[in-house]
Amino acid sequence: MTDTVDIDATVSQRINLMRIVLISGIILVHVPYDPATSPYAGQFGGFDWLRVFLGDSLFRIGVPCLSAISGYLLFQRGFAGFDYRRTLRTKASTILVPFLLWNTAFLLLVLAAQSRGIGFGYLPDVLNATPREWMNLSFAIEAWPVNIPLYFLRDLLLCLLLSPLIAIAVLRYPRTVLALMLAYAVLPLPNGIFLKKSILFGFSFGVCAALHRVDIRRLDRFAVPLVLAVLTMAVALSLVLFAFGPQFPAWLDMLRSLTAIAGIFGAWALSALLVRTAQGAALAKLGGLSFWIFCAHYPLLVLFWMVWNRLGSAGDYPLFYVASPLLAFVILVVSHAAARRFTPSLHAILTGRRLGGPRAPTGQRQHPPMEPSGSIAQRR
Repeated sequence: MTDTVDIDATVSQRINLMRIVLISGIILVHVPYDPATSPYAGQFGGFDWLRVFLGDSLFRIGVPCLSAISGYLLFQRGFAGFDYRRTLRTKASTILVPFLLWNTAFLLLVLAAQSRGIGFGYLPDVLNATPREWMNLSFAIEAWPVNIPLYFLRDLLLCLLLSPLIAIAVLRYPRTVLALMLAYAVLPLPNGIFLKKSILFGFSFGVCAALHRVDIRRLDRFAVPLVLAVLTMAVALSLVLFAFGPQFPAWLDMLRSLTAIAGIFGAWALSALLVRTAQGAALAKLGGLSFWIFCAHYPLLVLFWMVWNRLGSAGDYPLFYVASPLLAFVILVVSHAAARRFTPSLHAILTGRRLGGPRAPTGQRQHPPMEPSGSIAQRR
């Protein structure tokens, strides 16, 4: 197959826009809490439901959606234009190196803090970890890295390693393969080598769309009803989650996974509406900021939570929930701009050379996105 997926400037803008919106939403997914301030404790009434809606329902669409973008861009030139060796070399610098640097830096900070008696109970016990636990905290071999959201990059690397097999499978048997991967993602089956099963489905869905030259703008005329449908699903899911949580029956976990996957269509439809606005066009130009936010937001939120527990009270938790994401976002925007201006070489390495705004993708160059799930203990 030699056909190429045509990606015009508007589609490129929409992809960048989706990244920054979804990754900014992930900050809300990871706002920490403890048993006393859990949204399922019902201490704050409707505000608790809002937390469930945003963190456990709506922004869970980020994982499959961002995975689909990665798969789609990887095979934008068709199967014949895919260079596996070149892809692996490129992804080593755009995904693997940033993963190792961000995660290792946070791990060393945690080790330094815990060696002074700070941070126990908020983060894994790095000081007394076994070699196997160190391997997982450092490299996410079989469990979560210390910087939890970075598990997305780990699973994305696995998808990239398997990409030729995935591409051949969806080329020959697209419906069967996607149906099997959907079942794997939704049903209560073992995760296997993946930490988040929906990443494999989202990535494969994107690969399938690229290789079969699907016109991803075909549904734009239905953008409003699609967005409303996915939003309705998210509201309905949050109501059920709020009623049953924090322990969910298997059928509810399946429903949550299915809703997150359906969010692929809702997020893409939303981008068609937002990109026409001045605000949406401006967000699409932010380039590497989305990756910076993704990699750095979790350590900031943990730090804020540690400070809050010394200075604040459980009764004022709504203030923390509102203020901490806003403060984190401001700090991340400022630090990203400062790093880009004063240490451009380091900034390029830490962001995998995700530097500019929208551009028509060329070659196999792709700047993959990211997300995961949330609170310190609850949202893994």
